[in-house]
Amino acid sequence: MKVLILGSGGREHAMAWKIDQSPELEKLYIAPGNAGTGQVGTNVALNPGNFESIAAFVKENNINLVVVGPEVPLVGGIRDYFDQRADLSGVSVIGPSKAGARLEGSKDFAKAFMQKYAIPTAAYKTFTAGETTAGFRFLETLKPPYVLKADGLAAGKGVIICSKIEEAKENLRQMLDDKKFGEASQKVVIEEFLNGIEVSVFVLTDGKSYLLLPEAKDYKRIGEGDAGPNTGGMGSVSPVPFADKPFMQKVEERIIKPTVLGLQNEHILYQGFIFFGLINVKGDPFVIEYNCRMGDPESEVVIPRIKSDFLALLSKVKSQSLEGQKIEIEPSAAAAVFLVSGGYPGNYQKGKEITGITETGGSLIFQAGTKYDTNKVVTNGGRVLAITSFGNGIQEALAVSYRNAEVIKFDEKYYRHDLGRDLC
Repeated sequence: MKVLILGSGGREHAMAWKIDQSPELEKLYIAPGNAGTGQVGTNVALNPGNFESIAAFVKENNINLVVVGPEVPLVGGIRDYFDQRADLSGVSVIGPSKAGARLEGSKDFAKAFMQKYAIPTAAYKTFTAGETTAGFRFLETLKPPYVLKADGLAAGKGVIICSKIEEAKENLRQMLDDKKFGEASQKVVIEEFLNGIEVSVFVLTDGKSYLLLPEAKDYKRIGEGDAGPNTGGMGSVSPVPFADKPFMQKVEERIIKPTVLGLQNEHILYQGFIFFGLINVKGDPFVIEYNCRMGDPESEVVIPRIKSDFLALLSKVKSQSLEGQKIEIEPSAAAAVFLVSGGYPGNYQKGKEITGITETGGSLIFQAGTKYDTNKVVTNGGRVLAITSFGNGIQEALAVSYRNAEVIKFDEKYYRHDLGRDLC
């Protein structure tokens, strides 16, 4: 089987690493990839948002399966583009249609969907440009902290949590009136704050059946103690101790099954990953958000814990033959620590030489913001690489990752030292 993965992050490196292990694989391409993906497949200088060039490459190289890593091509309709081309009808695309991707692409759509199908989530209201004053009045009915969400995609930065109402009102004004997040904040969802601890849950669905993947917990804030601005993710751990069998039964019955059935009821063919961003409120799961793809940095711990042939499972999606398939999970804990560029998520420099990757031991190194520059691996983004390790528990796994975090070096390297402490 010939496979093309779209994307260039740690998620795509983890997928490429796992797919490369399959006996069903004939050839693996990653577009555009990074320095790490180039070690397990062939990087291709293609923009995942240029559907015509992706399709031309797929035809020219007889690609059988396309795995869409990031959300932007999915929200933009890459699945629809392939489905509408008769000459590409035999290609399997792992990712939902544009209609299905609205679960992530529109916070307002997702909240309305959850409300329609009685899926537990926070109370909310949506406001558009010209409704700023009405939004102020709604904020005054809530208790702090206040949650504001840009309706559209905002590169993970569209959610603002404010402790004071004056701050919430000013952020709402900036989002609606000043277009703080551009088109993404033409609509803003204001929702009730739910107090609890978060967990990420993932399924692979063929549109009828689904397979439950390992759960994970990620750490979004740049600073220790969950301080500072949100990032794309500073690390992750799996499994999550409180996500035991009774809790996960609630997740399946109250959230996963109603979501899959709701998509069917809406006549939305959804074939790919669904990411459920959940919060545990006194033992009950509530949905914070949906994503229409695998998470990053969660993929860096979820995918290594899948012992089954990942490509074999993906190959069942197009034919809707996931039902009855089994997935074997590694019982050991996995922990990923992200090394990031100094200054991230603000301004940072690229082109810093990375050393020590080959001197690490006992860890998987999933590269993200890296590239080759005259035979050297250099930084090429804010989130540079994830160090994933296994252990008998989260703390043991973290200890290995932290030890190797000291071995890998680049100028102005930064990482959080407190991952997993909230789960002890």
